[in-house]
Amino acid sequence: MSLDRIRWRAAWQALVATPSGALHAELLARYAEPHRAYHTPQHLAECLALFDEFRALAQRPAEVEIALWFHDAVYDVHRHDNEAVSADWARTALLAAGDAPDAAERVAALVLATRHSVAPTTPDEQLLVDIDLAILGAAPARFAEYEAQIRVEYGFVPPAVFQEKRGAILAGFLARPVLYGTPALRERFEAVARANLRQAIADLG
Repeated sequence: MSLDRIRWRAAWQALVATPSGALHAELLARYAEPHRAYHTPQHLAECLALFDEFRALAQRPAEVEIALWFHDAVYDVHRHDNEAVSADWARTALLAAGDAPDAAERVAALVLATRHSVAPTTPDEQLLVDIDLAILGAAPARFAEYEAQIRVEYGFVPPAVFQEKRGAILAGFLARPVLYGTPALRERFEAVARANLRQAIADLG
């Protein structure tokens, strides 16, 4: 999955906005920050590759794609406003590039939806959230790698505390009646995600 400027330019031009090569480079540098293990170019590429498969389901595909680029632009495990800051960055960048204010607000709302704290309010928000959570339904080996990557990002947390907190997060996902609101993604990922979550919770003890 390419993260090159050709794809980047195409997404911005679809919004009738002027793409910035410097911003593209800065975003890739953010995703490659040394404190990240999961929220990296690998995750971004996986999200964009999955979006390509389900692009036809998006009402405003260019906006969803730009939101994916920005959704983990700011990631610091010690702060609790990563999505809000990332959304502000996306909004500011789009307005500076000449995008329409209503489109910039929609992209910011898409980024905020990846907080996963409230139910998505639009089909595009649901699609983006489902893509972000698709890792839960990945093949078991990739899911295990993901769990290990999350542990690295929280390496400063004592093992017992991590096990308790991570277990609670995973149990929260497992308790949801439905993990994926987009029918096509639910069909592909729901059953595997639930099996992965049950295994991860068991592994945490």
